[in-house]
Amino acid sequence: MAELRTDRLVLRRWRASDLEPWAAMNADPEVREHLGDPLTREQSDASAARFQAELDQRGFGFWAVEVRATGEFIGFTGLDQVEADMPFTGVEIGWRLARPAWGHGYASEAARAVLAHGFDALELPEILAVTTATNVRSQAVMRRLGMTRDPADDFDDPTAPEGPLRPSVLYRIARRART
Repeated sequence: MAELRTDRLVLRRWRASDLEPWAAMNADPEVREHLGDPLTREQSDASAARFQAELDQRGFGFWAVEVRATGEFIGFTGLDQVEADMPFTGVEIGWRLARPAWGHGYASEAARAVLAHGFDALELPEILAVTTATNVRSQAVMRRLGMTRDPADDFDDPTAPEGPLRPSVLYRIARRART
């Protein structure tokens, strides 16, 4: 499994020391605003274990993200196979950061490293990104990455409950379009 580095960040294996701040993030209603209900500690721990297992099995997935200067865990960024019940197929990029890490450009910086890995090391032809129609912060990151949206691709997420989390948008970037 590759460790990815940027000027300010390290994308790496999950550690036991990540579990407490990861659980705090997943219990934060603002962090979970566009994702659904806050997670219990058990659900949060299980997700970190699943992310690490996927990294070990596939060589890509959701890496833990830490700030190089401090070693502080701030969230995750990575790639995942699109779920089978979605109306499209491919590999999706995603990120989730703790609130104190918002507004520092970390999501864009980490996602650029993940895109480079996906296109250069994994030779993916295209990478997708999905979020709720109301998640303007994530959509801004997608645009900063050079991803584009065709409103004809917008959809209702079949995995989300009825309500404001169901309307979703799909962004794309092709390997050749990367900046």
